[in-house]
Amino acid sequence: MNLSPSARILIADDEPLYLRTTGELLRKAGYTCVCVSDAGAALQALHEAPFDLILSDLNMPGNLKLELLHEGRGNWPQIPMIVITGVPSVPSAIESVRLGIADYLLKPVKFEDLLGSVRRALAQSSTTSHAAAAVPDGQRPLSETYPEIIGRCPQMVELLDIVDRVAAVDTNILITGESGTGKEVIARAIHRHSPRRENRFQVIDCTAIPESLFESALFGHVKGSFTGAVRDQVGLLSQCDHGTAFFDELGELPSTSQAKLLRAIQEQTFTPVGQSTPIQVDTRFICATNRNLEMEVAAGRFRRDLFYRLGVIHIELPPLRDRGDDVLLLAERFLPQLKPANSTVSRFSDSVLQCFQQYDWPGNIRELRNAIERATALARTDCVEIGDLPEALRQAASGGTRKSADASSVSALKNASRDEAIDSAEHAYLASLLEKHVGNISQAAQQAGLSRQGMHKLLKKHGIAAADYRR
Repeated sequence: MNLSPSARILIADDEPLYLRTTGELLRKAGYTCVCVSDAGAALQALHEAPFDLILSDLNMPGNLKLELLHEGRGNWPQIPMIVITGVPSVPSAIESVRLGIADYLLKPVKFEDLLGSVRRALAQSSTTSHAAAAVPDGQRPLSETYPEIIGRCPQMVELLDIVDRVAAVDTNILITGESGTGKEVIARAIHRHSPRRENRFQVIDCTAIPESLFESALFGHVKGSFTGAVRDQVGLLSQCDHGTAFFDELGELPSTSQAKLLRAIQEQTFTPVGQSTPIQVDTRFICATNRNLEMEVAAGRFRRDLFYRLGVIHIELPPLRDRGDDVLLLAERFLPQLKPANSTVSRFSDSVLQCFQQYDWPGNIRELRNAIERATALARTDCVEIGDLPEALRQAASGGTRKSADASSVSALKNASRDEAIDSAEHAYLASLLEKHVGNISQAAQQAGLSRQGMHKLLKKHGIAAADYRR
């Protein structure tokens, strides 16, 4: 591919003003541009002359079913394509990813952002072309390229293909799925294979930052800007400039914090608390949640504009119970990783493997890891047996049910001291709140008459993880 400013760009868009303006700006940047107003004319131009890049609108005549994208990738796979649309949708974004689109941009797009996307697409295409010439036909399978993503079921094979495609596409990603399905693992894999891999992957836990401190934590502050600001503080976004910001549990973000985050994402600029000069960053946003954000938007609890801005690419992780024999693959991978250093454990009994396949795994991969770590610590021989597993799995293996939490609590309180009884009752109350509100800390805190920060302190005191109650 041609990396020089004289690269030929085909621009297809049915908005005359946008088409003319974009063409003029790219020509001033030194590129050669051919402008057409529909998909048919774009395909004809591709047949008649070579191009280095295709810049295409989605909603235009001849492309209502993404004809230009499909035929373009089918007949000219070596030419990178950038999609720009004013009407984003999850299906079109996913299909764009499947087709290997270089970037997916939303109108209105700043020319600086468009120019950066054009340069990255041309550079990536050139790198891929040289690599393809040097690599033999038998390339490494994706399972070897992404060893941290374990699974052979159809859902995971498809997911792995999507991850591989989006890694090099510098756009925002929303990862959803039940708690414990491995959303952060997927986010780290995407970052590790992206052009930003040499820079920081910053995890931002939305449940751990009090609403009153969100702006300071995210954007930073200067000394003396508020009580307790005894020194300048660099914000989390500044720390991952040119890297990736991973917002975990995005659905827990309060509405006021959602508005501040949206502005930072749109502008890629923010102003630290107490400072007058804004800071500009170049950050990719990957967000994760176990909540259905479309339902949250409909209920008015999550901003629609933020949902569309962050969910350009949406990746849904399947629960472990739907992944068939993948549970056995995961178990075999975890066994040598999690067993104690001096342990001789090397295998699972047949009854344990059968139990793993039959169990429902409400806590997904996280629960499987915990179960294996416990079992390897308790195993008396080199083989993990049913008796080494946590109670929930032992009961599932025997066809029993879990002991009533209320009954066990009453039994424990009979012989407890006053302080122990209070602690036990407090623990049970917090657990019941989280169970009722499906792990939503804000709603649980509101019912208990506590602040989010106060709720976090109590949960930490009792070693309770809200994520364990989300489903």
